[in-house]
Amino acid sequence: MQDAPVIPVIVLNDVAHAVPLARALVAGGIRMLEVTLRTPQALACMEIIAKEVPEAVVGAGTIRSVADVAASVKAGAVFGVSPGYTPAMGRACRDAGLALLPGVATGSEIMMAQEDGYTELKFFPAMQAGGPAMLKAWGGPFFDVRFCPTGGVTLQNAPEFLALPNVACVGGSWIVPADAIKAGDWARITQLARDTASLKKA
Repeated sequence: MQDAPVIPVIVLNDVAHAVPLARALVAGGIRMLEVTLRTPQALACMEIIAKEVPEAVVGAGTIRSVADVAASVKAGAVFGVSPGYTPAMGRACRDAGLALLPGVATGSEIMMAQEDGYTELKFFPAMQAGGPAMLKAWGGPFFDVRFCPTGGVTLQNAPEFLALPNVACVGGSWIVPADAIKAGDWARITQLARDTASLKKA
């Protein structure tokens, strides 16, 4: 969460795109890559990025089960991001040595994650669940928690999130637009990464 102001939320449908995309992001100053488990090719993409782009730090997104944890670690992921949280998933990640950014959207979910030792959390879906105003409200009761808001975050509204003291970074897919990936426009993605890396954190 401290490496850059944004973690890209990546959806890959073609393994051939994985390495050039990762290299384009790294060239633009973004190393933490969240490859989401939303396509059948996701695990193979993680594996090839981990092997071919050592400068990148490969993460698995959309982790929803203990089986996802095991498969992601086997593919070379060193961190995981989940849309929600369960104690079983938290235990599986700790047992596997996988750093987890658990998803939360309510106070009760924050407390559940905190009970299991997690104090850095993904706020998801950020805009739909209350946006910056919700994070400001949580700053009082959850003063010891830092968040990565994801979901509806854009280059335009990211600065508002990053200005909050309890926000460490944001997650966004605008850095990796599907049309640029499909077209192999890696120069565009590198420029988007550079624009994003220049955002200031509070």
